[in-house]
Amino acid sequence: MKKVFASDFDGTLYFYKGETEEDRLPPASVAKILEYQKAGHLFGLCTGRQVGGLTPFISGHFVPDFYITSSGANIVDGELKEIQKRGVDRGVADQIVKMMRERGDYRLTLDVEGDICVFAEMDYPGKYYVISEVDDTPQGLIHQVSIHTESVDDAQSIVDEVNKRFGEAVEAFRNVIEVDIAPRGCSKGKGVEVLKKHMGDCKLYGIGDSMNDLPLIDAADVSYTFPYAPKEVQERATKVVETIVDALEDSMNDPA
Repeated sequence: MKKVFASDFDGTLYFYKGETEEDRLPPASVAKILEYQKAGHLFGLCTGRQVGGLTPFISGHFVPDFYITSSGANIVDGELKEIQKRGVDRGVADQIVKMMRERGDYRLTLDVEGDICVFAEMDYPGKYYVISEVDDTPQGLIHQVSIHTESVDDAQSIVDEVNKRFGEAVEAFRNVIEVDIAPRGCSKGKGVEVLKKHMGDCKLYGIGDSMNDLPLIDAADVSYTFPYAPKEVQERATKVVETIVDALEDSMNDPA
């Protein structure tokens, strides 16, 4: 039976507030991922980010065997070949963007076929498009609409409003102060289920640190989180570990 390890990115593997590159992507974590893959197991990312929001930060360090991105709306293998792709209706995406512009000055991001589309220039090492309207985006599926807020309460308020107004078409998730809005029926957990069917006979290990990781935590055969995760996440995870290194080591030692 294959061992497949699905990892959240921000706050689990990558720490964007770190002062140095080694603080942000700890070398010990990268070394353990490479060891895990060398042992014949599969390691990939399960995140609210876009594919284009990951590759600049992991390039030269490791190559995932799969990417579950935009809360499960865009799932590809290690060569970026399609496993599953779903999109938010462009009309709905446009309504959400207009709603948020009326609400305040928020940083809005669209995932279009794995590429980042934003409404203002930003300091970012990878490729992105600057757009004025949803219609300005490149052709293809809009996998997700993301919103950066300044507080947990504001983020939760937006989640509640989006789900109330557009819940038949999309589903909003809160990741601390970020809001990710994916097609209805998508989540990290649904993404893991699709991946398991694609992989065949396997045991799925999952790790995450925030509320939007609960679907991943629940769908994994064995799940991990951290002492700094919300209480609800800790209570629903199989094990609480100090770092992802500990979780990968535990998975490697699991008789499965």
